[in-house]
Amino acid sequence: MVKITYVESNGTEHTVDVDEGLSIMEGAVTNSIPGIDADCGGGCACATCMVFIDIEWKEKINSMSEEEESMIDFHEHKNDDSRLSCQISVTADMDGMILKLPESQQ
Repeated sequence: MVKITYVESNGTEHTVDVDEGLSIMEGAVTNSIPGIDADCGGGCACATCMVFIDIEWKEKINSMSEEEESMIDFHEHKNDDSRLSCQISVTADMDGMILKLPESQQ
């Protein structure tokens, strides 16, 4: 199990254990993390599972696909740290990762 902390926009933290191989989105949904809507169920088709990943963790995750980048472009709260959590598989290297959530998933 990998410990991941999801931080809501109001600062509320949720630290949970996520199985390796699941996506960061699946870890959030399984643990009822508020702020990850995941409307498309992980198909990279809605951008309602966006998270912000600090630079220190970026080298430990897979790179962004063109499809993911185009979905993020439509998100109201995107920034340079934005990723879709459905597109990132959890690995042991992510233990202790802290993810920030946007104000809304629109």
